[in-house]
Amino acid sequence: MNLQIRDPRARDLARQLAEKRKISMTEAVIEALQSELEREREQVPLTERLAAIANDLKAKGRSGGRDLTKDEIDEMWGHS
Repeated sequence: MNLQIRDPRARDLARQLAEKRKISMTEAVIEALQSELEREREQVPLTERLAAIANDLKAKGRSGGRDLTKDEIDEMWGHS
C-alpha cells in the first residue's frame, strides 16, 4: 500500500526527513509519528507538574510560621 501525501508542505517535510535518514518517505512518516506519540505518552500533565512543585516548596518551608495580618501584607506591598 502506498502512502499518498497530498499536502505539499507535509510531502516536503517527509521528503527532507527521508533524505536525511536515507529511508523511504513512508518510513520517515512512520518514524516521525511514532516519535510524536512516544513524546505525548511521556508528557506529564501540567497539574501533576505544578503539584510536584508545590509539594517541593512545602517540604522546603519552615514549620512554625504564622499567618500575616492584613496590615503586614499591605506594608509588604507598599500599601501603607
